[in-house]
Order: sequence, then C-alpha cells, then structure tokens
Amino acid sequence: MNILDYLSENVTNIIDIILVIIIIILLFRWLRGTSATRIIVGLVLVYIGWKVVSIFHLTILSEILGQIIQVGVILLVIIFQPEIRKFLYIMGNRKFFKWFTRNNKEVYFEDDVDAIVRACQRMSAYRTGALIIIAKRNPLNEIITTGEPIDALVSRKLLENIFFKNSPLHDGAVVINKHRIVAASCILPVSKSDVLPTDIGLRHRSAVGITAETDATAVIVSEQTGQISVSIHGNLHRNISPTVLKQVLLGKIEL
Repeated sequence: MNILDYLSENVTNIIDIILVIIIIILLFRWLRGTSATRIIVGLVLVYIGWKVVSIFHLTILSEILGQIIQVGVILLVIIFQPEIRKFLYIMGNRKFFKWFTRNNKEVYFEDDVDAIVRACQRMSAYRTGALIIIAKRNPLNEIITTGEPIDALVSRKLLENIFFKNSPLHDGAVVINKHRIVAASCILPVSKSDVLPTDIGLRHRSAVGITAETDATAVIVSEQTGQISVSIHGNLHRNISPTVLKQVLLGKIEL
C-alpha cells in the first residue's frame, strides 16, 4: 500500500467517525428531555455489550443480544413513532433549509397581531385562560377537525368571547390560519417532555405539543396567574409582556 492509499483510507475513516459523532450529538440534542433519550442509552449499552461478548466468544449471550439488535429496527419504529413523525415533518418543511436561505420569516398582518395581543392583554388582566394557535405553512387540518368551525375575521372581541369562562367553546384551542379564526375548542397533542416545569397546566403542555410537531406558534394566557406565554418550535417562553409578544408575532425578535 502506497502513501496516497494509506492517507486516503485514513482520511475516509476520520470523516466517517466525525460524521457519526455529529449525528449522535444532534440526535441527543433533538431528543433531550424526552424518554427517548434513556431508551437510546439503553440500546447503545446493549450494542456495546454485544460487541464485548462477541470478543470473548460467549456464544449463547452473543446470540441473544444479536437477536435483540436485529429486531431493534422494528422496535425503534414503534417506540419512536412521534419523534420519527416530527423528524419527517421537519425534513419536509422549507425551514429545514433555512441555513441556505435568509429573510425567510413569515409575518402576519399587523391588524391580526394587534387583535391577538390586545385580547391576551385583557384576558391576562381578568385571568381568563386562553390558548391561541397561529398556523403557518402547516394548515393544521387534523387539529381543526377536532374543534368547532368558526371561519371569522380575527378580532379582539371574538377571541375574548370564545375564551369567556361561561362560553361553551372556552375549553381547547383557537386556531388562526390565513388571517381568519377557523376553529375553536380544538384538541391538541399534549407534550410529555420531562424538562417542562411541573407547575404548568394542560394548556401549556398542549401548546408545547403542537409547536413541537408543527411550525405553528402558540400563545397561552394562564388562568391561574394571568401570565402570557408563547411556544415556538416546542420551546416554552413564560411570562412575557404584550410588547414582546407583539414583536415575536411580527417576526421582529426571536426568543
């Protein structure tokens, strides 16, 4: 083997190792705070154990661990179904290519934002619980079908009436899409993340759940404290001011 072949082979191996490390780091960062992290650690330990027993020629134990790893792909699809769905959605979303494109922020009409912010400000003062989902590229059709159709212009008074405590539609979420309130009392997926604060309720966990699976933005008003929160990309930002909320919805600042 000449020097060029030796260098070529080693460079390829180094690149291979670096790419594997990067993928593992990104995977752990992506799944951090979920039960999937502990499952992955367990699978890695099983794989390491299989390699160790193979080195020492422990035939029976090696065969058992080998069978576990062989069916592992099917188990991963079953166990990580929500995570795989989220990953495939991200891959299909144009935001996946945001490193290559700039100024790709979607901005809502300022009148819509003003109505949402003023409604949240008033509901915050009266401690009226609210959950508003603002759709972007994903139309949220599956979520909309779980609620009551509205199809009305975005207005402060309508939002306040929907979330009024004695209103039959105050439970669940309002979905806003293409500058219209399309549905109310919608049911959202609930996040089971371990890193969320223990004092938050169903509204906040639902907001994190929908924004983790889609590109929507969720605005929450706490019924207990009156605090305004916003959830984007599965991250929850609590106790923000109406001014900050407006800037976030207009795309002028990122949390």
